[in-house]
Amino acid sequence: MKFWKMHGLGNDYIVIDNRENIVDEEKKSFLAKKLCKRKFSVGADGIIFVENSGLAEVKMRIFNSDGSEAEMCGNGIRCLAKYCYENGIVEKEEFAVETLAGIRKVWLNLEQDGVKTVKVDVGSPTFEKSSIPMVGDGLCINEDLEVKNGLKFKVTCLSMGNPHCVIFVDDLENYPVKKFGPLIENHKFFPKKVNVEFVKVLNRKELMVRVWERGCGETLACGTGACASVVAGKILGKNDGDVTVFLLGGNLKILYQNGKVFLEGSVEKVFEGKIFGEVEKIGVC
Repeated sequence: MKFWKMHGLGNDYIVIDNRENIVDEEKKSFLAKKLCKRKFSVGADGIIFVENSGLAEVKMRIFNSDGSEAEMCGNGIRCLAKYCYENGIVEKEEFAVETLAGIRKVWLNLEQDGVKTVKVDVGSPTFEKSSIPMVGDGLCINEDLEVKNGLKFKVTCLSMGNPHCVIFVDDLENYPVKKFGPLIENHKFFPKKVNVEFVKVLNRKELMVRVWERGCGETLACGTGACASVVAGKILGKNDGDVTVFLLGGNLKILYQNGKVFLEGSVEKVFEGKIFGEVEKIGVC
């Protein structure tokens, strides 16, 4: 079973062509936990399975390093798009991908027959608590969220196909993301947990973001997290809809216009390898 190790701004994934169902449903979560374990295996934030789709050119299934399945990932879908084009699975420069969050369209920017950057139609944000999902009714825009012992955060929550909780801070570089991230990710108000974005406004065209990613911990980048940050900032009047987002692993261009969100960023292949043996006793070379 061959794989590619890839990343979008340091948010890294193991990508496997699973169109022939070489990894069946019950073993996907196990394989993600096994292969994503850093220092003991390939190491990654998650694993992506390329699968057949009756609705689009391909289907993306994405599992976090803890074995949980994610609905959508802005960096992951760029990795999948490059993988599919450069392996001849899809021979178009513009195509659709089925995800658990719905159909997402991608546009490839080619350079010397390879994919350099990918633009993604991330879809429309959802603000209703029940759709994020979040406990309660109505919207959560600049509301107080009490974590423990009276500790409160001003949060704006939304879904970009997956759940996000956005918090604006003044000193992002020294912010204790690793301390507060897991407290919010696992808060009782988020039944499916939540991705947490800590955001510093540089100006109306630029944001700096650190992400505590659900099921992974702090990552170098999160595409949907960057989108959620721009959307939340636009709602609160902090930024425009055309924004460059600076993450630990690089920057993304985000456009929030007419209720839809688009992101564009680079994507890289790191190396390729082969998994051998039964799934329960895998080895890597």
